[in-house]
Amino acid sequence: MTPPLGSRRAAHALAAATLSLSLAQCGQTPDPAALAANAAPAQGLTFEERFPAPEFRDRFPSVGESLPLRTPADFAPKPPPPRLASLEPQEPARRLREDLTTLVSMKSSAFPYFGDNPASDAPFLNVSNGERRGHRSFSGRVYWQDQTYNDNRVLVHVPEAFDARKPGVIVVFFHGNGATLERDVRDRQMVPQQITASGVNAVLLAPQMAVDAADSSAGKFWQPGGFKRFMDEAATNLARLTGNPASARTFASMPIVIVGYSGGFLPAAWSLEVGGISERVRGVVLLDAVYGQLDKFAGWIERNRSGFFVSSYTRYTARHDRELMTMLRSRNIEISDDMDRPLRPGSVVFVETDEGITHRDYVTQAWTRHPIRDVLTKMAAAQPPIRIAAGASSTVGDSSSR
Repeated sequence: MTPPLGSRRAAHALAAATLSLSLAQCGQTPDPAALAANAAPAQGLTFEERFPAPEFRDRFPSVGESLPLRTPADFAPKPPPPRLASLEPQEPARRLREDLTTLVSMKSSAFPYFGDNPASDAPFLNVSNGERRGHRSFSGRVYWQDQTYNDNRVLVHVPEAFDARKPGVIVVFFHGNGATLERDVRDRQMVPQQITASGVNAVLLAPQMAVDAADSSAGKFWQPGGFKRFMDEAATNLARLTGNPASARTFASMPIVIVGYSGGFLPAAWSLEVGGISERVRGVVLLDAVYGQLDKFAGWIERNRSGFFVSSYTRYTARHDRELMTMLRSRNIEISDDMDRPLRPGSVVFVETDEGITHRDYVTQAWTRHPIRDVLTKMAAAQPPIRIAAGASSTVGDSSSR
């Protein structure tokens, strides 16, 4: 059967266009007349013939083409396949798990919180509008519980090279005011990337504090034993996410480094004072964050001479940092301003940063670029067993300077 005239013309045009492309790829240029003929619109074709309606398979991938759904078990280390003995050189084993960064809901996270504010011994939710409850901050602004204090998620990051069977550390990051976990902690401040780039055998926990608000409230971390409950629940979650539920006991005893940025000083201070596991805290890092609670920080430093303490500051917090230094000197605690040495147990370092360093960018640019990575690297230099160099990256992307 002879095909319709319109179809024959369309086929001829397609063949000519294909020939022209092939010649061009071979370095041969067709003559202008041929190009003009190929560019001419096909005549006699209907709209349906020129633009056929897409079929279902064109719009929706088949099961075989879809990306598989991932579960925590997918990230568990799997034993390598059996290999025959050979005298030939063998390829290095492939890595069986990628970096894992996810959000996990935890009952023991900072919020929701319905207890008292220890600063006033009054209920934290001290404002109501019908059935709606909220908190009036020190600035006088009201934040509502259902918008600002109702997110119990925790950003969890497990680097590809992390191995729970080796000595390690859990980094707990308390973000500052006006932050969310994804937009700020993960993307702008690049905290997970800094953990991985350090090459240290470490995992990250970053609880959501007040959501995108100018408020430093500590929520459940105000409560006696609140930090311990948080870390106990986190141990179970970390064991599940790494695919080895039996490792929960390992995570439950692993050393902790607390990093507090800006308004994160408040949950950091209360976690040290009443959290119930201050002996597990091997390091405290404050990034332009000494706005108060000096007695709590000084008390922890004095009681825990096996842990290190670093406070890096700008002119905004310089006065409080100097007050804290005076308190420590009165207790015969040696202070340094040198961040070029390993962070040995008992190190107490205060670093004033240059005038051009901005508070907003402090998590990615303080005394050095990527200060969290730098602290972990210097801690590992003093305690080599927690170092895992394999798979570590020496840099974080240039976008981290944001």
